[in-house]
Amino acid sequence: MADMTVVKFSFEGERFEVLVKPDPALDFRMGKKKDISGVLMSDEIYSDAKRGTRASTDKILKAFKTEDPAEVAAHILMHGDLGLTTDQRRKMVDEKRKQIVDGIARTYVDPRSHLPHPPVRIMQAMKDARITVDAQKPVSEQIARVVDELRSVIPLKSETMTLHITVPAQYAAQSYSVLKSVGTLKGEEWLSNGSLSARLEIPAALRPDVLDRIASITKGTASAEVEQ
Repeated sequence: MADMTVVKFSFEGERFEVLVKPDPALDFRMGKKKDISGVLMSDEIYSDAKRGTRASTDKILKAFKTEDPAEVAAHILMHGDLGLTTDQRRKMVDEKRKQIVDGIARTYVDPRSHLPHPPVRIMQAMKDARITVDAQKPVSEQIARVVDELRSVIPLKSETMTLHITVPAQYAAQSYSVLKSVGTLKGEEWLSNGSLSARLEIPAALRPDVLDRIASITKGTASAEVEQ
């Protein structure tokens, strides 16, 4: 069994299980592996893998809205209970802790300075507050709890800001795609000289990164001001 583990998933009292290779399964769960075919020991969806009892097609359709084994297995693997070794659990916790810290640093700011806390400060604050990270839960489901617990150690506030950005014509097209990827365009105007004038809403914590990216693309020729 060292080369195989069971992933268990429950839906409305029904149990679904798949057999997977431990390390590839962990890589898939962490987003490092995209192809599930190299993760599964078989394409079977079980109700009890130990006994070799297969789940019925009707129950699979009800739970997953598809009977495609790969899609069902991927859902079970991403959302089910993955049996982890001690080393795997430690690795997964460390990776998720880093992702949580990065998410907080990119979304929340110190309300006094309106700047993000450095990741190293957030990491230390998590240690000081003895905040635990769940190896099984998605990062998106843990950030809100972690932020609430962190507020006893460091001040955090979720803020957005709007930047008024003007990009010269020669860099406008390239900058436009970047602006759409880093924030929400609240308004745009292509000026008669070919330059781009845009209003971009972003998390306040991303301001330094966004300004650096714009400056890099436009070789420092763009202007950006915070809209009051």
